[in-house]
Amino acid sequence: MYDFDNVPSRFGTGSLKWDECAPGELPMWVADMDFPAAPEIRAALEERAAHGVFGYNILPEAWAQAYIRWWRERHGFEMRPEWLIFCAGVVPAISTCVRKLTTPAEKVLIETPVYNIFFNSILNNGRVPLEVPLLRDGDGLYHRDFAALERAMADPQASLMILCNPHNPVGRIWPREELARIGQLAQQYGVTVISDEIHCDLTDPGVSYVPFASVSDICRAVSVTCMAPTKAFNIAGIQTAAVCVPEPRLRHKVWRGLNTDEVAEPNTFAVPAAIAAFEKGGPWLDELREYIYRNKGFTLEALKAVAPQIAVTPSQATYLLWLDCSRAAEDTDALCDFIRAETGLVLSPGGQFGGDGHQFIRLNLAAPRARLADGLDRFAHGLSLWRKK
Repeated sequence: MYDFDNVPSRFGTGSLKWDECAPGELPMWVADMDFPAAPEIRAALEERAAHGVFGYNILPEAWAQAYIRWWRERHGFEMRPEWLIFCAGVVPAISTCVRKLTTPAEKVLIETPVYNIFFNSILNNGRVPLEVPLLRDGDGLYHRDFAALERAMADPQASLMILCNPHNPVGRIWPREELARIGQLAQQYGVTVISDEIHCDLTDPGVSYVPFASVSDICRAVSVTCMAPTKAFNIAGIQTAAVCVPEPRLRHKVWRGLNTDEVAEPNTFAVPAAIAAFEKGGPWLDELREYIYRNKGFTLEALKAVAPQIAVTPSQATYLLWLDCSRAAEDTDALCDFIRAETGLVLSPGGQFGGDGHQFIRLNLAAPRARLADGLDRFAHGLSLWRKK
């Protein structure tokens, strides 16, 4: 039903991804897709724009019900309307929680390598990142070190953990039993868990993620879940998200923090975009997931043929691939700079994600297949030139 092979040019649209590139460069770094939003979302925005009056907005009951139905039907998690708070974005929500739920110089747990902006939310607010490195098995699959995690949670200066579920950049969907254990440790040591679940709808076809708050009464009580349609439906510029906080006292703190920071009021298009995504965007999303899954397979086969020294981390979620470049370079910052200079391909060097990220590159494959093929050709060519230099 939907065309993911033909996309409009994004040059000249104020795109972070494209308009910071020179002509001829190919960006495959920042986590937004090149696909237009679902027609159903665009129609809802066009209808709202046609009205012509864009004053202050309220949150209609339909907004909360759209989230509730989607999470019930897609993820088996039953939320209540009063648990949901509007927010202009997941990152603003995380930063607010860091400010509201901790004090300056306290530590915030993160499992690295992880989404680099978590570091910004912690450091920019005068807190200290407490890194708990993820471990890799012989197949390159990441898993958590629970002994290290418990030591970190037991630190009396650590009162907050940011969980990435599913995990960016490594693509892990965390098992229910692991999430339950995190909740138990959090309750034991008095740690609140912020669960960033923005990638939850971008799983491989037939694969589901587990909402952290759905796992147990304990997880529900210690959790702040950040959720949004923006990543899955490629509408990040609309700035629409929600925070789910079941526990009343914790919810009041988060609500107070979001309102103090003035990020709890919707813009004119935030509500209709979210409602249209969750009420009408399902078929589009299912086709998108299938297309991305085929892009993953295409990328794996291409890299085997043209860059066998690059190992792809096993992944069941996101449209980002975490590429182990340790056999090609010790420093992927330098490697990415070189590839961009020589081929015009723009990638995300892994060092910014912490942990063992300096050995990795993050590749965004949410693009038409012909564009992806171009990017992989450039990547292979850049690697060949790197080896010769």
